[in-house]
Amino acid sequence: MAHKGKKFLAFDLGAESGRAIVGHFDGERIELEILHRFPNQPVTVQSTTYWDVLRLFHEMKQGLAQCVRKYGGDVASMAVDTWGVDFGLLGPGDELLGNPIHYRDPHTEGIMEEAFRIVPREELFGATGNQFMRFNTLFQLLALVKRESPLLAQAKTMLLMPNLFDFWFTGRKITEFTIASTTQMLNPYQRNWAFDLLDKFSISRELLTDVVEPGTVVGTVRESITEELGIEGAEITVIAPASHDTGSAVAAVPAEESDYVYISSGTWSLMGVEVKNPIVNEQSLANNFTNEGGVCGTYRFLKNIMGLWLVQQCRRSFRRTGNEYSYQELTEMAKSAKPLQAFIDPDADEFMNPPDMPEAIQDFCRRTDQPIPETEAELVRCCIESLALKYRWTVDRLAEITGRPARIIHMVGGGTQNELLCQLAADATGLPVVAGPIEATAAGNILMQAMALGEIKSLEEARQLIRRSFPVKVYEPQDKGPWDQVYPKFNALVVK
Repeated sequence: MAHKGKKFLAFDLGAESGRAIVGHFDGERIELEILHRFPNQPVTVQSTTYWDVLRLFHEMKQGLAQCVRKYGGDVASMAVDTWGVDFGLLGPGDELLGNPIHYRDPHTEGIMEEAFRIVPREELFGATGNQFMRFNTLFQLLALVKRESPLLAQAKTMLLMPNLFDFWFTGRKITEFTIASTTQMLNPYQRNWAFDLLDKFSISRELLTDVVEPGTVVGTVRESITEELGIEGAEITVIAPASHDTGSAVAAVPAEESDYVYISSGTWSLMGVEVKNPIVNEQSLANNFTNEGGVCGTYRFLKNIMGLWLVQQCRRSFRRTGNEYSYQELTEMAKSAKPLQAFIDPDADEFMNPPDMPEAIQDFCRRTDQPIPETEAELVRCCIESLALKYRWTVDRLAEITGRPARIIHMVGGGTQNELLCQLAADATGLPVVAGPIEATAAGNILMQAMALGEIKSLEEARQLIRRSFPVKVYEPQDKGPWDQVYPKFNALVVK
């Protein structure tokens, strides 16, 4: 297929894999081409789980080389987005001090309680507007402070994951606003670090770099890298998109209306609304919602829900017992299981990183006096129905807090390929679910590159472009009655 127009290279790194994706932009549409795909496999050493960042950077360089060899001077820019909260520490000479620890590692267990003894929960939420999760960057740093980590004593700079890669590519250290907003260290009103708060936790201000807006030009790829890759002379502009993958995904929600809720669906389900100002009040604190940065001056008011991690970990456990299933096979099996039998709260602590997910689900059902799912089909059905019910719970809370009931759900990301989840989300909430695009994160990354270079003028124009470029599938709600019957039971299970 002949591709005309500008090429934008998006590096989209998720919890399971990374991709180098080329966006072909002809002024009217974006077409995506996955050029290079690679696993993102954490490594456990002496009971600590780390991200293999050197391998990830190597794979990104291979993706860059392939892109330039294929499209040469047509490559306008590149940008990196990743998951939130995790970081690398740089020491003297800008050397990486140790491997970045994985957010699911247990090193932060119990740390939130210690944090609240230093700064009360209400005060901490008032300062940052972030949902409390033990792996937020603030708590990870506090865990290092508490154990007097020698890394912190040596550290000169902290860079969040996408901005660490930006630095390695360009030599410039920045922190992009949307990724900074996941840390529990940012003042959402000032759009800058909450320095007074960090002082109370004995976290050095010197570790932090300037916060820049999405769409900022970071620099150009170092000559040493282009020489190493055999693409000498290539001048590739590096842009900070919405560096947080959810920020990029929400930028690519193909909404025309304003009364919608989005779900960025993958390992996590990030569910919320786009707002002009942060919502930091008693209700958002009580329901543990978060305020994260969006593009073009917006904020993402949302709930982090555990997502398809539940099914991914069930699949891993099934594989260990010799039963290998694809995600598609598991979904088909779940369709055949009896509906609405047993539920979990996807966000209960025991599902964060259990050694055996099916066992954790069964224990939860046993403890809450429910039928215990036994077969693979029953376990996966329990996960998917529980997610659909948590979406309904979240829709209700969003309406209460914002005073703005939703009329439609836009679901984007890889989870839209799970048709059972999409349909059950529509059934449970009683709202139509518009599913797509699948590659929303890469599309949003590319949109912000195009905006940074003046090819697109506004978020509204960007979303029109998405609607023209990608097909969506609409799931209309079917019988809501049975869901109405079980919803009070589910409500009672939700961890307060």
